[in-house]
Amino acid sequence: MVRKKGSLILCGAFLFVAWNALLLLFLWGRSPMGRFGEGGGAEPGGKEEWGVGRGRGGAANLAGEVVRLAEEVESELETQKKLLKQIESHRSLWAHRKDVGKREMANARDAKKEVDPQPPPQLPPVDPKNHGEDTDQNELKLGFIATPTIDSKPQNHLDKNMQSNRLGLKVTVASPQVVIPILVIACDRVTVKRSLDKLIEYRPSPELYPIIVSQDCGHAETARVIGSYGTQVTHIRQPDLSDMKVRPEHRKFQGYYKIARHYHWALNQVFNTFSHSTVVIVEDDLEVAPDFFEYFRALHPILTADPTLWCVSAWNDNGREGLVDPGKAGLLYRTDFFPGLGWMLLKGMWAELEPKWPAAFWDDWMRQPEQRRDRSCIRPEISRTITFGRKGVSLGQFFDQYLRYIKLNSEFVPFTKQDLSYLMKEKYTESFVKEVYSAPLVKMEDLRQGGTLSGTGPYRVQYSSRDNFKVLARNLGVMDDLKSGVPRAGYRGVVSFLSRGRRVFLAPAEGWKHYDVSWS
Repeated sequence: MVRKKGSLILCGAFLFVAWNALLLLFLWGRSPMGRFGEGGGAEPGGKEEWGVGRGRGGAANLAGEVVRLAEEVESELETQKKLLKQIESHRSLWAHRKDVGKREMANARDAKKEVDPQPPPQLPPVDPKNHGEDTDQNELKLGFIATPTIDSKPQNHLDKNMQSNRLGLKVTVASPQVVIPILVIACDRVTVKRSLDKLIEYRPSPELYPIIVSQDCGHAETARVIGSYGTQVTHIRQPDLSDMKVRPEHRKFQGYYKIARHYHWALNQVFNTFSHSTVVIVEDDLEVAPDFFEYFRALHPILTADPTLWCVSAWNDNGREGLVDPGKAGLLYRTDFFPGLGWMLLKGMWAELEPKWPAAFWDDWMRQPEQRRDRSCIRPEISRTITFGRKGVSLGQFFDQYLRYIKLNSEFVPFTKQDLSYLMKEKYTESFVKEVYSAPLVKMEDLRQGGTLSGTGPYRVQYSSRDNFKVLARNLGVMDDLKSGVPRAGYRGVVSFLSRGRRVFLAPAEGWKHYDVSWS
């Protein structure tokens, strides 16, 4: 289309020059107005030649015709001037479209070397209720273009980040882009400064990533710290600071009730007051990685397009040093476990969750089957957030044993330049299950130092019951707790991690169907 428009422009310019040349030749060579052979002109072969008048009358007529000719030429030139102005006014638009076309063609050649001649299948329909596809004042027409493609060469999902899904979502960044606000949940930690400093340092655009700090607790010193950032952040305050009515045995959990109330209020502010279509939620004790914004920008169209996803998280529950592969910072997974700790939510999903939002323990509530509804989240191999807040309502639960050792990614991965459609459910599940159950089955003892195994794997260790899982998880160094039967970082019951430099899948028996909610 861009080439056709360029050819039309060249053709039009040629016709314009040719027309003016012919017009001038015609006007100069034609007879004056009136009858041929009379005073104003000359008839070929007649008694008078052109330019020979009959006295004063002939001269006057000739002068009049010259004036009339000049007026006609001037009028015609004025018309051509207007046409040139119109062409000039559209010139920049045509140039812009040509550049866009070239970029799209280049992206298409890079992302897809071989194309199946059959027409591509349509993407699955997106439920607006679940995925917030409404366009608001902060989402300017389109943030990304999702183009269906077909992949004729399936590849290993763990080692290849550029695979295509048969449902193929080829992601192309477009401009203008969707605004992705960062909601910082704050209370009484003055160390929120550490979190805000890193967010502002790595933020590529204040317009595309506005930071909204929602503060509960009414802590004056923390409010001063937040206020010191001026217009770099938007500071909002949860107005209801009263204690909540709880049953006597839950009085010690008052903090959990207030946190759930704060989340409910703050998310309503983001989606209903500020009218955003998506949000990334972090807490005031999280530090982000250099590619934190890049990560969420690239995964936003995947979350929007796949109805079997309901969040994108920056966190790997088993992301401790030694359990993750430092050479695979770009490795991403689907997980059935809701990770939290830096996660993206769409407005449509909030519309589903908000009416039944719990009074307390909102994160465990999110992990219940009634909320999850067999949907998954995306998580990274190496976390894009770490927590530095040992003090909190959980009184340091898991912090000393696990959380303080989580590895924060330091390598910038250009996710927006990659085709992440391999994370779409159909292709991902097929590839993941094939890799897990084609891995050699070994015993835990084989993985220990001095074992007989060689190479980096992958290897599979199989569990058969809840208690068996917990024993194996503890011995292998991964988190052993389950929520509604789902292991942390697990997908289809499988937990992927490194053990002494080898890739290991802690997995149920082949043919897994569903989680057992009694395993909690």
